[in-house]
Amino acid sequence: MQEKINAVRAQLEADRAAVHNKEELSAFWQKYLSKNGAVTGLTKSLRDVAKEDRPAAGKLINECKVWAEGVYEALSAEIEAAELEARNKAETVDITLPGKGNLTGGLHPITLVKNEIIDVFSGMGFEIYEGPEIEDDEHNFTRLNVPKNHPARDMQDTFYVAEDIVLRTQTSGGQIRVMDAERPPIKVLVPGRVFRSDSDATHSPMFHQMEGLVVDKGITLCDLQGMLDKFVQALFGPEVKTRLRPSYFPFTEPSVEVDVSCFECGGKGCSLCKHTGWIEVLGAGVVHQNVLRNCGIDPEVYSGFAFGIGIERIAMLKYGINNIGLMFENDLRFLQQFKG
Repeated sequence: MQEKINAVRAQLEADRAAVHNKEELSAFWQKYLSKNGAVTGLTKSLRDVAKEDRPAAGKLINECKVWAEGVYEALSAEIEAAELEARNKAETVDITLPGKGNLTGGLHPITLVKNEIIDVFSGMGFEIYEGPEIEDDEHNFTRLNVPKNHPARDMQDTFYVAEDIVLRTQTSGGQIRVMDAERPPIKVLVPGRVFRSDSDATHSPMFHQMEGLVVDKGITLCDLQGMLDKFVQALFGPEVKTRLRPSYFPFTEPSVEVDVSCFECGGKGCSLCKHTGWIEVLGAGVVHQNVLRNCGIDPEVYSGFAFGIGIERIAMLKYGINNIGLMFENDLRFLQQFKG
């Protein structure tokens, strides 16, 4: 029996040197330690040993088996370590290489201008209200003193969802909702998307509007101009001036168009201001008495002013954009110019 054990040990030692990977390790296990392996076969050969010699022979076989299993475990650990070292070597990072920067996004120019306008008016005490984009006739037209025969009600100018339901053409409906819910004094800003059937280089069927409303005792057109002076100077620079031109809006009386002195040429005349020295930026006026009455506010006690700002127009003026479509095309070459 001792001779058989010595032969198995010698063969195992010889084969041990040829084991370098997991496949060869598996073959090593099958040859020596599996159910039909050489070391296991020594146990089966005990039946050929004399009965009185079996205890001693069994002890020698167990010692051989423990030794063979130890050899297997050592080979397994060596192979695991070698594979880990190879993997780590392949994954080594050269710390002298320049790092890879994280790409960061930026706010859209419309969002930048919207936030800037909100910041200016928030500093004057305005609250923010956002109304529904799908509006009924009452809030979008009737209660804003827009009569049934007004051109704004034409199918060519307004997107109708149903007979008396429209995609809002202005955010003024939000002002009506605020006056229904609150009593003066009121100071509110209503931003949001609006929809009109109009499309060219300076108009879009969908655009963003910011409307403001102030209602209190003793409010006049002078209050409006003073507030707009602060607004345009905060947005375009302290040297910019405003002027009011008579206009017409059904929900304000008197109504005005608000111009600013050209911030590009200083009022001398250039292509931006069409050589007039002035740029139109928004419409405004004193809230019509009928609008106040429609909201249950006594026009003999309270008065107010309202204004509407096209955010895209302000963005186009502020950043020198000549086509409104650029702001809706998601062209990264355009948008990356506005990253802070």
